[in-house]
Amino acid sequence: MTLLVVIVFVAVYAGMALGRWPGLGLDRTGIALIGGIGLGLAGAVTPEAALAAIDFPTLFVLFGLMILSARFAESGFYDWCVARVAAARAGPAALLGLTVAVTGVLAAVLSNDVVVFAMTPLLCLGLRARGLDPRPFLIALAGAANAGSAATMIGNPQNILIGQSGRLDFFDFLLACGPPALLSLVVVHVTVLLVWRGRWTIRPEGGPVAPRVDRAELAWAGAATVALLALFASPLPQAESVLIIGGLMLLSRNLATRTILGLVDWSLLVLFAGLFVVTAAFSETGLPALAVGWLAQRGLPLADPLVLAAVAVGGSNTVGNVPAVMLFLRAVPDAAPGLLYGLALLSTLAGNLLLVGSLANIIVAERAAVVGVRLSFRTHAACGVPMTLVSLVLALLWLVGLGYLPWP
Repeated sequence: MTLLVVIVFVAVYAGMALGRWPGLGLDRTGIALIGGIGLGLAGAVTPEAALAAIDFPTLFVLFGLMILSARFAESGFYDWCVARVAAARAGPAALLGLTVAVTGVLAAVLSNDVVVFAMTPLLCLGLRARGLDPRPFLIALAGAANAGSAATMIGNPQNILIGQSGRLDFFDFLLACGPPALLSLVVVHVTVLLVWRGRWTIRPEGGPVAPRVDRAELAWAGAATVALLALFASPLPQAESVLIIGGLMLLSRNLATRTILGLVDWSLLVLFAGLFVVTAAFSETGLPALAVGWLAQRGLPLADPLVLAAVAVGGSNTVGNVPAVMLFLRAVPDAAPGLLYGLALLSTLAGNLLLVGSLANIIVAERAAVVGVRLSFRTHAACGVPMTLVSLVLALLWLVGLGYLPWP
């Protein structure tokens, strides 16, 4: 049975790296789901074990935050932010800085994937109307979304997973990861500015876009966000706090429940559930623990900052940061808070390296293509590689300097 589990695990994680199984239309969610179903039908995982493997508090947090973000999207808030940025009376350098700042702040609170999905098309249209090439701003948008999301425990899916797994405090997480995330936002701005200097302009196309904002809807979503942060400071478990806010966000005079739920990324929730089952089954074989021990015997413990950074970069840019984090947490179930802070920060920042390094990057490229802007792998890498390397060095210096990780 161990051999079957290993085969399924390798097949699923290969699919995570490739994005599909060759010859089939399955995406990552379908692959993870089939992997979990296959293990169950083969008897490698019992229904009870599969249910126990799924981290429901993590799924609840994701679900609640998706509803909150959906209400912001429905209010027209994201469109309004982008329109104001694109129409700002500023030169390209200042406009780039404004893009980074706004995106970073929003991603820290409302999740990076949701933010870039909503902002990308309108940003492209607004910049082209001003005669500016959208590509450097798109790279900055993706880079800032990843860097900003690294600051908080709710900024991206892997941070949510790490926070729930380690039962971390929201504000302790912010103190540990916020400062290097802020430095990384500066790095994103400076890197794109240097790489694209003198190449900002194109022929103007189209006209300015004036989105409509539902102020009552926006006020309701804003109040809910403030309430959520207040609940995080209370003794109430974070999953329950988010579900309370998510339930309140379903109350609406204008939006039907089915409309709000239709904006939830159910595919991502199913992906998590499938991966929970597959990684749990693989963990039960004892092979991850053996691998960790083997590395430690050769002077390469995962708590070593350089080893952790290498694992973060490799995992994020192959199988993806969420599957890599899931496997790490299964291999090191008793990780100390400092190691978890390092894992969250480094795995998120590593996603800026390549276009395939994070889901946020892919979303930006795909959404930009819809409005006729092509962001190539090579164009992204010209900024992504240097911004990531500098950000990782700064993050490691912070984590080691303050004692979250040991000296290498």
